[in-house]
Amino acid sequence: MANGKGLILDKILREKPLKRLLLGRRQKPDDDVSTDDPIPQLSIVANSVVARCCSRILHFSTDNLQESFVTEFPDCNKLSNTYARDLLEYCCFRALHMAIESPDYLSNKEFRKLTFDMMLAWEYPGATNESLPKAMDSCDNLEDDNDDNYGGEKEKEGEEDCGASARVDYKKTVGLSAFARIAPACPVIADSITVHNLFDALTCSTSGQMCFFTYKKYLKSLQKEIKYTKSVMASVIPSSLHLCEGEIILDVDGIVLAQPVILHIGKSSRPGRLTLTTHALYFEPLGVGYDKAVKYDLATDLQQVVKGELSGPLGARFFDRAVMYKSISLAEPIFIGFPEFKGHSRRDYWLELVREVLQVHKFIRKYNLNEIQQMECLSKAILCIFRYRALKEAFHIFPLRFKSILAFNLAQKLPKGDRVLEALYAHLELHNRTQSLVKSSSNKDHDAHSLPFSLYAVSKMGFMLITEGCTEKKYLPVGDVCVGSTSPLYATVKESCSHSEIAEAAQATENQVKVENINTNLALMKELLFPVLESMKLLKVLATWEDPFKSTVFLVFNLYLIYRGWIRYIFSCALLSLALCMIWHTLCSKWEPLEAFRITPLPSTNAVELILLLRDAASHIETIVHEGNVVLLKLRALIFAAVPEVTEKIAFSLIAVAILVAFLPFEHLVVFSVVEAFTREMPLRKDSSEKFNRRLREWWAQIPAAPIEVVGHRKKVK
Repeated sequence: MANGKGLILDKILREKPLKRLLLGRRQKPDDDVSTDDPIPQLSIVANSVVARCCSRILHFSTDNLQESFVTEFPDCNKLSNTYARDLLEYCCFRALHMAIESPDYLSNKEFRKLTFDMMLAWEYPGATNESLPKAMDSCDNLEDDNDDNYGGEKEKEGEEDCGASARVDYKKTVGLSAFARIAPACPVIADSITVHNLFDALTCSTSGQMCFFTYKKYLKSLQKEIKYTKSVMASVIPSSLHLCEGEIILDVDGIVLAQPVILHIGKSSRPGRLTLTTHALYFEPLGVGYDKAVKYDLATDLQQVVKGELSGPLGARFFDRAVMYKSISLAEPIFIGFPEFKGHSRRDYWLELVREVLQVHKFIRKYNLNEIQQMECLSKAILCIFRYRALKEAFHIFPLRFKSILAFNLAQKLPKGDRVLEALYAHLELHNRTQSLVKSSSNKDHDAHSLPFSLYAVSKMGFMLITEGCTEKKYLPVGDVCVGSTSPLYATVKESCSHSEIAEAAQATENQVKVENINTNLALMKELLFPVLESMKLLKVLATWEDPFKSTVFLVFNLYLIYRGWIRYIFSCALLSLALCMIWHTLCSKWEPLEAFRITPLPSTNAVELILLLRDAASHIETIVHEGNVVLLKLRALIFAAVPEVTEKIAFSLIAVAILVAFLPFEHLVVFSVVEAFTREMPLRKDSSEKFNRRLREWWAQIPAAPIEVVGHRKKVK
């Protein structure tokens, strides 16, 4: 259904030349069709949005809009619950497709008001909805001069957000669902992959509701970043770098002498200017002017490694403010330092941008994309970087691990993010098939072609990723959203985001149980391993024959088991016992929180003694102990059913494994184990093994650690 609707929308866009655009251009009174009778099925604000779209962008009456909608979507029943919202989406998507024809629509006040009202109308589309509060009347009733007052907030110079939630007028705010549905229809504003994280970033101070002031400030900042990039592309920098055709500058740093960028190679350091493009990093050392730029390729497969690192003068590693770049084309790694007075936010910003460019080219190589598909992926990355910079400059927001708004970075971090990339590839392939069908069915305009939405939007803004001929008006956009349906890409992203929430909650429990003191960590590990340690002590006693009778009985018993062939059932019995224990705790837990595991830390030792004994190895040992405790606490959470549904699944899995081990010949199990161990890296199995290992790591990351409680050391009373 989504494929057919995409073809229909593409066909609709070809029916009428794109002669007049939004951009604040008002119709003459005799041309304004907003006086048409309102559509009975729509709410007041929805009727206002439809009337403005028809009169100022689409240039036909609301009656014609309904007729066109019924013709293209005959299955939509006027009496159905979804008719009003589907009709509204149809109108909004068509209008936004036409609006991106202009490179400067983000700066238009009317566009900001209209798109925000689209979101308001999407939440209250039907006439049967509750009446909107008076404060939620369409912003079309407001004069342009009152733009800054819309949403109950007045813009102030230097203000960074909407303020605390108590200051926000919730009668004129939109939620996540409306933003996620309307915003991706304009690819510059949002992307289907990162729209949820973008909304979370914009509403972090307003309890999940976005007011018009925040939305307007975001669009202004976005427009400012786009203009800045255009000015950089028009300056002397591109000519000094000798960029390739279609290579776009994304950001430049080190221009201001007070904020230099320093390149460290071995013990040598040089300040200079750093430029990031869609294909490479360029560093221009500073001398009398700027010397010839050194290029560090990000597009070719050179086994690049990019990560945050320590750096300093003369090869010293003091400051955590550098990006390390390593590839097979370099004799040794380079370190690009970003000095700043406090923190390392500047370095983190550049690290994310470089990784995004690196990841998009890895995606292109992995799926062997054609030229148009490559340009679409690069366009998505470019727009994501613009949005990232807009948030950074306007709101000073740096998204967390699973909250990145850089699409290809996010796909690497999200649980099941590889499925997001697979869905994106399927989406690109769908566009190819759609274009072929349109070409074969087009009679009147056989030269017409369609471009993916992000590539079309970037081209219209003036960034030439493709040749000039591809930006003529015969090239029309094919959007990422469809009327009345959810794209497979967006559905995959939602599923992956739901898993990330579980992983974040589990990560929070891991952070809670990581205590700082090494003595406390050792005490925790000792208490967690108490059953194992006691068993080992018992085996040691039996092995040393301290009690001859017990040792003799133990030896005879084991020899009898081996003689009878029962040794194979020991492991099965252990698994069954563990599974029964887990099932028992699952039934008895009744979804109650797991009781904190109490430990008594060892007496603290002298600090000087610790320094002499541990030195540099102390931090390394502590890290190992931390990780070991996390593993043990996660196992404790599973055994004691901290997450009953997971515990139940594992218990039944253990039962299945126990049965399998019990009834398969032992020789077969040994052969299977050897074959499994030595064939993992075979080309035939490498991809499936990597995917299995990734799934296992993602599943483990979602398991919460059992809580702990550190109690004071109690001295024994003699």
